Amino acid sequence: MNNTQQKRSLGLLLAFLGTFLFALKSIFIKLAYFEGLNSDVVLMLRMAIALPIYLGILSYIFCKKDKSKALTQTTFFSIIGLGFIGYFLASLLDLKGLETISAGLERLTLFTYPIFTAILGAIFFSTPLTKRIVIVLITTYLGLWTMFNQESLLNDSNDIGTGVILVLFSALSYAFYVLSSKKIISSIGSVLFTAIAMSASSAFVLFFYFLLFDFSQVSISHNAWLWMFLLAIVSTVIPSFLISEAIHRISPLQTSIVGMLGPIVTIILAVFILSEPFGVYQILGISLVMLGVGLLTFRRQIKK
Repeated sequence: MNNTQQKRSLGLLLAFLGTFLFALKSIFIKLAYFEGLNSDVVLMLRMAIALPIYLGILSYIFCKKDKSKALTQTTFFSIIGLGFIGYFLASLLDLKGLETISAGLERLTLFTYPIFTAILGAIFFSTPLTKRIVIVLITTYLGLWTMFNQESLLNDSNDIGTGVILVLFSALSYAFYVLSSKKIISSIGSVLFTAIAMSASSAFVLFFYFLLFDFSQVSISHNAWLWMFLLAIVSTVIPSFLISEAIHRISPLQTSIVGMLGPIVTIILAVFILSEPFGVYQILGISLVMLGVGLLTFRRQIKK
């Protein structure tokens, strides 16, 4: 096996591991909710635990002074803005939505971000919105509607629609982040970019909740602390760097193809760990969403 093949094999392995760990995120959040925590507490604790790790990595990079030399003031503030949109805002909307919908439906809804990327590219970057993309939109959202309709029948809550909308806006925020970050990552490297963006988003979260919320009366069980540490380290810090390195070693397109396994992993885990329902309608909805995103992703890969 030559160096190119080794690089690609390692990149695919990193993409798979990162996808698997990211897929655990919804499970840890739901388990924390079962312990009495809400989205505000979960997001605050998640970023409070993760921030020292990201700051430690940033300090190491700046001490080396190699890649950090390419970081200009304009680029630095651009990354901070992207961190706010892609992690703080997207995470807040996602967690709020996950309070009212299942982990499986949340993951499928969030998985539509490549389609938002295509739409934003057409609006802001003159990327043509082809017939294929229109078909992808119809197929994907038909799948989401199938999952949503079935979940509405099984749940008397009127908040499911609100939850799906919140997660859709989370996917839109993350799509904007992905679309706008490519050029910066290529200039300064994925590790430095990720460390700055995640540090900034963590600081935004802590500052936001410090001003607006009083956590002095919040009771956190031992199990909840366990889920929070696993969420922050196993499903936030580690996969953020695994995916960044995978993109560096293979490509964003190939990494996104591996990422198609994410919703499947989440749904399987949700069925066995959270006892979420799984039947014909869930299979149909999952298949349509995966088909839609797959048509978009593999088409781009062929063109590449």
